[in-house]
Amino acid sequence: MEIPNWKKLFVESNIPGKLAPLKELSKNLWWAWNTDARELFEQIDPEIWEETAHNPIDLLDKVSYQRFLELEGDEAFINKMKGVSKHLQQYLGDRKELNGPHIAYFSMEYGLHDSLKIFSGGLGILAGDYLKEASDFKVNLVAVGLLYRYGYFKQTISIHGDQMANYDAQQFNKVPVQPALDADGKWIEVEVEYPGRNLKARLWEAKVGSISLYLLDADYEANSDEDRFVTHHLYGGDNENRLKQEMLLGLGGIRALRKLGFESQLYHCNEGHAAMIGLERMKDYLSETGLSFAEAKEVVRASTLFTTHTPVPAGHDSFHQDLFRGYMNFFAEKLGLTWDEFMMLGKSNPGEDHFNMSYLAANMSQGINGVSWLHGEVSKDILKNLYEGFLPEELNIGYVTNGVHYPTWTAKEWKELHLKYFGESFVQNQLDFDLWEKIYKVPDEEIWNTKKKLKLKMIDYIKERFADNWIKRHENPKLISEVLSRLDPNALTIGFARRFATYKRAHLLFRNLDRLSKIVNNPDRPVQFIFAGKAHPADKAGQDLIKYIIEISKRPEFLGKIIFVQNYDINLAKVLLQGVDIWLNTPTRPLEASGTSGEKGVMNGTIHFSVLDGWWVEGYKENAGWALPMERTYDVQDLQDELDAETIYNIFDDEIVPTYYDKNDKGYSEDWVAVVKNTIGQVAPNFTTTRMIRDYQDRFYNPQAKRYDGLVAEDYKLAKELAAWKAKVAAVWADIEVSDVQITDGINNALKIGESYPAKVVLDLKTLSSEDVGLEMVISAPGENGQLELVKTLEFEAAESVKGVTTYNLDINLMDPGYYNYGLRMFPKNEHLPHRQDFMFLKWL
Repeated sequence: MEIPNWKKLFVESNIPGKLAPLKELSKNLWWAWNTDARELFEQIDPEIWEETAHNPIDLLDKVSYQRFLELEGDEAFINKMKGVSKHLQQYLGDRKELNGPHIAYFSMEYGLHDSLKIFSGGLGILAGDYLKEASDFKVNLVAVGLLYRYGYFKQTISIHGDQMANYDAQQFNKVPVQPALDADGKWIEVEVEYPGRNLKARLWEAKVGSISLYLLDADYEANSDEDRFVTHHLYGGDNENRLKQEMLLGLGGIRALRKLGFESQLYHCNEGHAAMIGLERMKDYLSETGLSFAEAKEVVRASTLFTTHTPVPAGHDSFHQDLFRGYMNFFAEKLGLTWDEFMMLGKSNPGEDHFNMSYLAANMSQGINGVSWLHGEVSKDILKNLYEGFLPEELNIGYVTNGVHYPTWTAKEWKELHLKYFGESFVQNQLDFDLWEKIYKVPDEEIWNTKKKLKLKMIDYIKERFADNWIKRHENPKLISEVLSRLDPNALTIGFARRFATYKRAHLLFRNLDRLSKIVNNPDRPVQFIFAGKAHPADKAGQDLIKYIIEISKRPEFLGKIIFVQNYDINLAKVLLQGVDIWLNTPTRPLEASGTSGEKGVMNGTIHFSVLDGWWVEGYKENAGWALPMERTYDVQDLQDELDAETIYNIFDDEIVPTYYDKNDKGYSEDWVAVVKNTIGQVAPNFTTTRMIRDYQDRFYNPQAKRYDGLVAEDYKLAKELAAWKAKVAAVWADIEVSDVQITDGINNALKIGESYPAKVVLDLKTLSSEDVGLEMVISAPGENGQLELVKTLEFEAAESVKGVTTYNLDINLMDPGYYNYGLRMFPKNEHLPHRQDFMFLKWL
């Protein structure tokens, strides 16, 4: 018998010419937040649309040619396709003229859609929303990141409740990216120096509306297997691989922008991963403009913004000096620095043995911000070691509270309701808070029915996804049937879904199982909890927590009342956030930097119940959600957990459950609808990415771009002058002498409120003048934690000066009684300094 001689045959999909706009639409991620575009693709083949996880490029590859021929003759479909295509072209045409300075945005991850696996969690989702809003808001922005072959892991749960991490390779021809080509049509490549060889990376482009996101990819034959691994996994590998990734993002990212011809006025470093953008730009200024290191640093700092997302010191990337030297030794010479000088760019003091990427980002940035008001305050404490001589509250570290992209996260049902009652201009005018207040004109029953409809959709979705997952892991069919039969679309439903880190305290709800059982099993007022989330593959404690919740969910009293849905992704997040009644968040305060998932909930009338941490400190309003008290009662965390758990149970028993089930004769709770309306009318409008991007422009982009333009004008005239002035001050700062101090200190005679007490200090400023040197009295008092807190500063006024010997006078007039500490602090003065920490020379007298 002859053996067949099989040969490969490849059949490429072919879309009829009449349907060509579908190809173009699939290549721009605008479809990810445009309802009509998504419905258009779903209409092609609903089953394949679900099978491909809503990926239109993959969808178009898998649909049969026969189906395309049918669609070609479907006049209604053709008209809808033309309408969506025209909408995109109009949208892009409206964005040929853009607003504000040109921004280059760098991030390690972007959460744009599940089909492009280059994100893991909140940081990435925020960055993805930011690009979408930048497109909508007509911001002049380009973005840079890495294209990962395997992305972050796909989560499956074993029959025993263990998390398993699965990595599916992305086929780049089936995701919305295209090779970035130069003017000659060649694929753009950049190189980054590694020990003994150069890493090559090719550049891909993802279109996000009018925004170009450029992604660096090292996984091809130009590199060794070891180096190809650099862009295999987001946050994958060891610390050395992380360093290689961050070198590629920072150094390679700037080189890519140069090859593309971009010259930005501001470089936005989204977390410390991209901090090396400052080093690469410094190198370019030194080699191409003839500026000195000090002069170039003025320009680079003025044009860099560093956003930190991490509320704990351990969360900031750092690399041991031996590892760092092995990879970055060549760079010190390029900057004209000794190795020790170079290392100090990432240290707070010479004795440290690690190079900290957040310290580098802070040292290379004029602007620094946290991602909520509270996180901004926490960041001051984390970064205070960089600014010796200042109290934390004096630091020029601001904040822009994160927001969420309304078109992406708001359910179609709510969008239609908003269009009906808020008007056609609403989406373009989200900053008009009066429009949001029109929610109070919507009939209560319509609000209730909208939430009810979304909850039913969620329950159906979870049943299908849950059953499919449990069948695949060979769970008992009887158990599956019982769980699904108990899921109740009429029950009060609480969602808890996020990264499973221990500080998120997912375990809090389970401190008292008897109490929890009574809450969920009340036959007249049933309650159900839906959990989802991933633990990092290296986080054993987080994985154990998932396993524990799954074990609890299988106990008879919790069967169908507590559900854990595996593989938390963007699509599941949307369904949960839109469908549940309450979004629960229980972090250990103040470890939640922002926590934007709850913001997505309030866009959908989902009421937030959280610890007063992150955004909820700013968002919480009475009768528009629930909150745990801000004050910490116990220093011992276990005792605090116990108290917080009891508080949660009490709030459910005494407030949330009764409010939900206190229904009128029409079958809905008027009080519950009132809380939903307050959530939408009073909370939601403050937490859109529209507001967020406006804040970035007002607080950082526009002021820094103006200063940058001033520094580089006339061949960097001001940058050179400022660097020369700093050098002059630094040369004599240590030699300044105190000739005389005369101050009433209140030790022998207390100061009286409302009376003035003269103070005089005489300084020998050497070659400096009183225009260069300021003097102030810093008054502090012990805070609650025993550390000194700033009360106020009183600046002395310079009087006569003879040959550098200058007299400074102050009238001390204090209006509040109490015991205070004071100190005298000398500081450099120059009208062109953006803030005090820009020039770190201080002297306490």
